[in-house]
Amino acid sequence: MSPKLFITGGTGYVGGSVLHAIATAHPEYSITVLLRNIPASFSTIYPDVRIVTGTYDSTSVLTSEAAQADIVVHNGDSDHEPSLNALITGLLQKEKETGKPGVLLHLSGTGIVADWRSEDGLGVRSDVTWSDVDAHSLEKIRSLPDDALHRNTENILHHTATTHAHRIRIAIMCPPSIYGADLGLTRKSSVLIPLFVKEIKTLGAAFYYKDGTNTRSWVHIKDVVRLYLHVVETAVSSLDDDNASINPDRYFNANGYYFTATQEHDQLSLARAVGAILHAQGVVPSPDPRQITLQELDTMATGILDYPPMGRYLFASNSRTRADRAGQVWGYKGQEEGLFDGLEADVLKVLEES
Repeated sequence: MSPKLFITGGTGYVGGSVLHAIATAHPEYSITVLLRNIPASFSTIYPDVRIVTGTYDSTSVLTSEAAQADIVVHNGDSDHEPSLNALITGLLQKEKETGKPGVLLHLSGTGIVADWRSEDGLGVRSDVTWSDVDAHSLEKIRSLPDDALHRNTENILHHTATTHAHRIRIAIMCPPSIYGADLGLTRKSSVLIPLFVKEIKTLGAAFYYKDGTNTRSWVHIKDVVRLYLHVVETAVSSLDDDNASINPDRYFNANGYYFTATQEHDQLSLARAVGAILHAQGVVPSPDPRQITLQELDTMATGILDYPPMGRYLFASNSRTRADRAGQVWGYKGQEEGLFDGLEADVLKVLEES
């Protein structure tokens, strides 16, 4: 019998790419997707994908669909507690009725480890790099302050994985900043580059804070999707009663935290590169970035995710991570072009969409 997957966020940047990759690589899977609005071409491109309509607040729908699924891939709002709780409830209900554990992949992000809180640390390089296999790093992640980005939902996941370890298998997918055109129907851009371009256009110059050496990890969307496929395929194998070679404890719950980074870059280097592209397009008068004040920084990216310090987080914090677990388990590493290799195409796409 083919595995049953329930996927949320199927028209989003990550979710649409993940859906496309899974449906393309595994037409034998039985896939259901939650959609609020159904794109006109969706059923033509994905004729075998079943659609249920609803939003992340449609908790009864989420619970019902999760209870019928073997694997739930939740790529929606990473901080939305009602949807996450509804999916967990459904998977636990499935286990209670069938005796078989379900699997949950949840999209989080490395914003959880970003060091935006201290003004002293903004705009300067941190020596801290987070590992997803180092016990000290993982313990620190699980005890971060409650105001850390994504902390609310990760708390729920860690508690569930501990309390119901034999009833549910959880993988937390934690990508850093992502670049590259998505693989799904909407061809959306990611978050950071569009917001950076928007603020540059408003300011009239590319920019950095302090010396601009603050550093964050990056990954191409195709590399993220590649890791998702590894985890989903392993989840399918782990649910096969005849496959005794798969030990789920190696991949899920306590060992189910996955960074996906493949490279890292500092803000000043990014500002110089984007500034040069925008100058060549006549968007800014000079290719050279300028140093901004804290007051200017705090006016940027306001209202995003209802998260007050987004300017500090996006443009002045450090968020350095290593995909150690995926590297050890599947030999995961970056296979796509680097950030700067495809940066011009990404920036031009943002300009076309704005």
